Amino acid sequence: MADPKGFMTTPREEWPRRPVEERVRDWNEVYVPGALLPIISRQADRCMDCGIPFCHDACPLGNLIPEWNDLVSREDWRAASDRLHATNNFPEFTGRLCPAPCEAGCVLAINQPAVTIKNVEVAIADRAWEEGFAPPRPPERLSGRTVAVVGSGPAGLAAAQQLTRAGHTVAVYERADRIGGLLRYGIPAFKMEKRHLDRRLEQMRAEGTKFRTSTAIGRDIRADELRARYDAVVIATGATAWRELDVPGRELAGIHQAMEYLPLADRVCEGDLEVSPLSAAGKHVVIVGGGDTGADCLGTAVREGPASVTQLDIYPQPEAARNEEAEPWPTYPKIYRLSAAHEEARDLRTAPAADADARLFAASTLRFTGDADGHVRALHLVEVDERRQPMPGTGRTIPADLVLLALGFSGPDRRDGVIDQLGLALDARGTIARDEDFATNVPGVYAAGDAARGQSLIVWAIAEGRAVAAAVDRRLAGGATRLPTPIGPYDRPMTA
Repeated sequence: MADPKGFMTTPREEWPRRPVEERVRDWNEVYVPGALLPIISRQADRCMDCGIPFCHDACPLGNLIPEWNDLVSREDWRAASDRLHATNNFPEFTGRLCPAPCEAGCVLAINQPAVTIKNVEVAIADRAWEEGFAPPRPPERLSGRTVAVVGSGPAGLAAAQQLTRAGHTVAVYERADRIGGLLRYGIPAFKMEKRHLDRRLEQMRAEGTKFRTSTAIGRDIRADELRARYDAVVIATGATAWRELDVPGRELAGIHQAMEYLPLADRVCEGDLEVSPLSAAGKHVVIVGGGDTGADCLGTAVREGPASVTQLDIYPQPEAARNEEAEPWPTYPKIYRLSAAHEEARDLRTAPAADADARLFAASTLRFTGDADGHVRALHLVEVDERRQPMPGTGRTIPADLVLLALGFSGPDRRDGVIDQLGLALDARGTIARDEDFATNVPGVYAAGDAARGQSLIVWAIAEGRAVAAAVDRRLAGGATRLPTPIGPYDRPMTA
C-alpha cells in the first residue's frame, strides 16, 4: 500500500456528475468528462491492503482489488490494467453499470465510507484503452473445434472471448440487428455510451470471434440444426421473460413493459429513429417497479420531456444506513440510494405528488382506468404495510398517460423455441437446469448467465461466461483447461 494512512487521512470522493440541467438535455454519460483521473490515485490510497480482502469474496469475478488499487496509487497504469483484465473481460462495462457489491464488502465500510472501487476500476479500464494497454489477443493456434454462443449479452460475450482466446472458432448469434443484448438495447446511453461496447466488439473481432446478427435461433435457424453444426453450444439468452401486472385495466393502450420502452430510446441514440414511438414527451408517466430498470425508465423519460414522472416502489423506503442486525457487513445492504435518474427527478420536481425523488414507497397498484378511446388515463394505488397488505383509507389516484412496468424477469423467453427444440430441462424456477459443469441435459449444450441463474447482476453474468468457457474448453480439450473458473453454477451472493 502506497499510503498506510490513506484511509484515515483521505475522505471518500466520487466521480462528480454533470449539472442536472445540462445532462438531461442530452444522452451522454452523466459524469464530468476527465474529472475522475485527478482524484483517483488518492482514492486508491484509501485501500487498506487488508489481510483478508472481503471485496474479493463480494465480487463473483474475484477481482484483485487491493492489487490494482496499489498500482493505481503508484500510477502504474499498465500493471493495473493487466491485473484488472486478468479477472474481468469488460471492466469498462462493470465500472459503469455494476452496483458494486465489492464496496459493500470493503473492510473500511465497517465504520467508514468504502473505497471507491468502482471508480478506480473504470479509471483503469478507460486509461487502458487510451494508452493501448488492451490490444486484441488472438490465439497462437486454432484447436479445430467450433462453438456457437446464443445471445450476446455480457455472459455470452465473456464466454465467446474466453473460448476464442483458447483457440476455438466461436460464432455469436444475436436475434437483434446489433450485438450487445441488454447492453445495446436496454441500458440507457446516459449510463454507458455505446462506444464502449463497440470498441470492445472490435477487439473481439480482431481476435477472431464471429458475430451473426438478426438471427433468431429457433426461428431463423432451428436450435437442433445449430447443435449439429458445432462441437458445443452455449445458451446465454438471458432472462428476458418479463413479469406481468395482473390488475383490472391492464389491457388499456399506453401500458407497456419497460423493455418495450427502453430499446426504442436506445434506437433513437443509434440514429435508427428520430423520435421513439413510446416517447414520454408531454405525458404523465408512471413507472411501476422500484429497481434499476425502473430507474433507467425514469432517467429516459426525464430526457424526453414529460408532463410528470412518478415511480412506484412496493417496498418501504429504506434506511439511510445499513441495518447491522438484518444485513450485517459484508453483505450487500438494502439502503436508500440516489441514482443519477432520481437526482434528476428530484431537482426537476417531476412528480409533485411523490416523495422528494419521484418515488412513492410502499405503494401498490390496484387498477388502471382509461378514456372512451381505451387509453390509460389514471392509475389507482394504495399504500401497503411491511407485509405488502393494503392499508385502509390510503387509496389515491394519479394521472397516467404512459405506464411502464418494470417488475423484473422470471426466466428465459421460450417464444423463439430454443428450449423446446433442444429439449432442455428447466428447474423449479423456470430457468435452464444444468449440472456442476454448466452442462444441460442435452450433450454438448451448456447454459450460462441469467437464462440459467435467473435475473442477476452484470458481474455475475461475466463470471458465468468465464466459468462456462472453462467448462466447454475442458470438454473440447479432453479434460484440461487453462481458463479460470471464478464461480460454480450453484454459487450465490453472500447473504445474512
